[in-house]
Amino acid sequence: MYFKKMIGNKCYLSPLDIGDAEKYVAWLNDREVTIHLTFYSRVISIANEKTFLENLSEDHHYAIIDKSTDESIGTCGFVKIDHLNQTADIGIVIGNKNYWNKGYGSEALTLLLDYGFKALNFHTIGLTVYEFNTRAMASYKKVGFKITGKRREALKRGNETYDILYMDILCNEFYEENNIIKELSFSW
Repeated sequence: MYFKKMIGNKCYLSPLDIGDAEKYVAWLNDREVTIHLTFYSRVISIANEKTFLENLSEDHHYAIIDKSTDESIGTCGFVKIDHLNQTADIGIVIGNKNYWNKGYGSEALTLLLDYGFKALNFHTIGLTVYEFNTRAMASYKKVGFKITGKRREALKRGNETYDILYMDILCNEFYEENNIIKELSFSW
């Protein structure tokens, strides 16, 4: 069962449902999905995924739900939360490939960033992305992330090496880039 925690035009973010573990396992064992993720080489079992989802559900991680079908299409959330310095990193995966390149990732990021800046009081939110993941970079740039650095040839996929790029966004940049008024009442 899903709950509309943060609502957009195409999707909404809901607390994770442990019952989706099988769906996530299918996504996370699909090399086309995981080639962009840190656990690309791992095999994910249903039992391990249930435990993982239980742990994630205690923090700020959410299922991305298609608003028109109430179908879970991916997940997103915050990691490396540092409340003292008002920072966090963000992660997202659209596991259902039928939803790739349709704006769901950008909208989910926008919802999560708004929540992070307003409700969790973050000042800056960062992420890492592999240089070959051009689709993700386009989505990140669309919501206002900027490249702040890179770790050269730090990722190996097959016989190739790639840079890992660092991106971040400041609170004020997010609201200016997306033409959102920060002072509006919470939409979630």
